[in-house]
Amino acid sequence: MSLFDRFTMPKINIFCVLLCVIFLSSYASGKSAQYVSCGSVFKLMNSATKVRLHSHDVKYGTGSGQQSVTGVEEKDDSNSHWVVKAENGKQCIRGEPISCGSIIRLEHLTTNKNLHSHLFPSPISNKQEISAYGSNGDGDTGDNWKLVCDGSFWDRKQEVSLKHVDTDAYLGVSGRQFGRPISGQAEVVGEFSISSTAQWIAMEGLFIHKSELDSRTMGHDPSEL
Repeated sequence: MSLFDRFTMPKINIFCVLLCVIFLSSYASGKSAQYVSCGSVFKLMNSATKVRLHSHDVKYGTGSGQQSVTGVEEKDDSNSHWVVKAENGKQCIRGEPISCGSIIRLEHLTTNKNLHSHLFPSPISNKQEISAYGSNGDGDTGDNWKLVCDGSFWDRKQEVSLKHVDTDAYLGVSGRQFGRPISGQAEVVGEFSISSTAQWIAMEGLFIHKSELDSRTMGHDPSEL
């Protein structure tokens, strides 16, 4: 073996190892980007009606009188962003993918109220009312939803259903629309079977991943939600 070979072979080996590490890191990051994770902020679109889950500081005139939850066709409405969190009274690690079967909450980004349901009838179709409830992200068990999906984690490209834990109703859209003051917005309701109107898909948003947080915090624990 020449002197050249003695010095170049270790360098080539190290270079190959570095390439492998970079490739595997990129693959892992790309794979994690598939999933909705704890702390992600995004919009949910109904698969059948193409409306996005929405809320605003407008209360129902009947039923619970709580903040209304509707569906809107506009893609750029800032009142359609939701933050995914752990179930009431628990926390999840920010950036960790949400497992299928998990109990979660969705907090409305603008008003800090949680997606909620209960046994009140919905205002138009007389199905189950869906509202936004709580203060500064704190509410009760009526905010808990079970993520129903195939596979291990909530894939951003996959249709999912949300089953209300307290009442067994599925988050859906009735096909009816409101009049004033929220004219044209779709009625969001609780359904008692999974149909296309109770299927949702993650759309526009900021999807946080633990690998990115680890690199930014340099070993510090990410905050919990």
